Amino acid sequence: MTFSKLPMIFAATSLIAVTACSGTGGPNDNANTRSGAAIGALGGAILGAATADSRSERGQRAAVGALLGATAGGGIGSYLDNQEEELRQSLGSNVGIVNNGSNLTISLPNNVLFATDSATVSGASQGDLFAVARSLNNNPASTINVIGHTDNVGDAAYNFDLSQRRAQAVTSVLINAGVSATRLRSIGRGEDAPVASNLNANGRAQNRRVEIVITPN
Repeated sequence: MTFSKLPMIFAATSLIAVTACSGTGGPNDNANTRSGAAIGALGGAILGAATADSRSERGQRAAVGALLGATAGGGIGSYLDNQEEELRQSLGSNVGIVNNGSNLTISLPNNVLFATDSATVSGASQGDLFAVARSLNNNPASTINVIGHTDNVGDAAYNFDLSQRRAQAVTSVLINAGVSATRLRSIGRGEDAPVASNLNANGRAQNRRVEIVITPN
């Protein structure tokens, strides 16, 4: 893309991007809906302008690309914002939820899910997992990775195996609650992806977790 195309691209995207970035006051202020629309508009405009055969077509194609990109990007953001709100209303306060605009990550601490050195899901955590399953069934246009994590205490190979078995156990609960197995993948990460320091008990407790990562299709 040459610099001569840039003014037309920015002109085509400015109105959509400004509109997408204005808050609406809804749940989470629709942050990811707005962000996705703005990013989609810019990407769509660039692609549209790049496919034009002549200077006269660039503005038109940039505008069309911006509109299509904003619609697609805003749709993904809205999907995640709505599901995040649904989950926050139904899950316990000990469950973490992170929405980065591309996917939604639910983090469940292992001390709630499992007894020490066990891969059997506890009865106390069934309610939260059933709530996750209901949300997944209510929002079927996504794929789900269930990822097990441990701290670094003990043998690394054993920790990897335990994390994998725990991810599979959570996946089985979701399937039994009606989530299609074709949407789910179990992954063991062992001690390879800590979110806190393993040098103290509090950090190790944060690292022992199962994450459910929801990605819109």
